[in-house]
Amino acid sequence: MAENEIIPEASAAPAVPEAAKPPTESRGPRGGGFGGRGGGGGRGRGRRPDVGENAFEKGGDETVEKVVFINRSSKVVKGGRRFKFSALVVVGDKKGRVGIALGKAAEVADAIKRGGELARNKMVAVALKDVTIPHEVYTTYGGAKILLRPASPGTGIIAGKTVRSVLEAAGIKDILTKSLGSKNAANVVKATLNGLLSLRTREQIYQSRGLEIKKITTPKASAAAA
Repeated sequence: MAENEIIPEASAAPAVPEAAKPPTESRGPRGGGFGGRGGGGGRGRGRRPDVGENAFEKGGDETVEKVVFINRSSKVVKGGRRFKFSALVVVGDKKGRVGIALGKAAEVADAIKRGGELARNKMVAVALKDVTIPHEVYTTYGGAKILLRPASPGTGIIAGKTVRSVLEAAGIKDILTKSLGSKNAANVVKATLNGLLSLRTREQIYQSRGLEIKKITTPKASAAAA
């Protein structure tokens, strides 16, 4: 055997061309291709929507949906427990219309979806003065007691997160509030909505009494006109 002769390696495997390689299976973003919980599978439930403020557009009107509170209830049955969820949802168009509803389902996402649909069907109009309320109002619902006061421009919404969700959905930007009773989220939301529904503008009061709104002129203006 010559000294410079090269002996081929027996263990080296022959190269396989790219076209002959079997195609790799794609599993999707979170394994959903094989029935996982991701969005690409046949049995996957998809991605759960974020709990919080979401904007929806329905019928050309943009509405804002806010999840105020999510409650979980359990029932003990043979073999374990069964859980159900309820979501308190507030929906408004930020132009004087707001609605609240409680959606119930076996999953959190379904409860939020049902609550949003019910709240849209229950939207009512409230009386506003620019971006605040026309007058002070004190209202109660169950053990919840809510005080609402108009504020000057630039004050902002001085309120807790539960009352704030209703006021922001209605389109109020300047207001002073105080919760004096129970902290139950459902009662606080309903008391706030009752307070907004009890508001009346000057035009509405004059119209209900059959009176006409007359412009008041100052004495200087009247003397100059004479």
